[in-house]
Amino acid sequence: MEQIKLDLSLEEINTIIEALGKEPFIKVYKIIEKLHLEANKQLKS
Repeated sequence: MEQIKLDLSLEEINTIIEALGKEPFIKVYKIIEKLHLEANKQLKS
């Protein structure tokens, strides 16, 4: 799978997660998990 890197503010990430939360969980939970993991990794460094 081809990947891209995005440069987003914490507020933008939270907005995306909020929007994804309105979709069926089974459809978006892996994306939400990846966003949380990447955000936590970057915020710790």
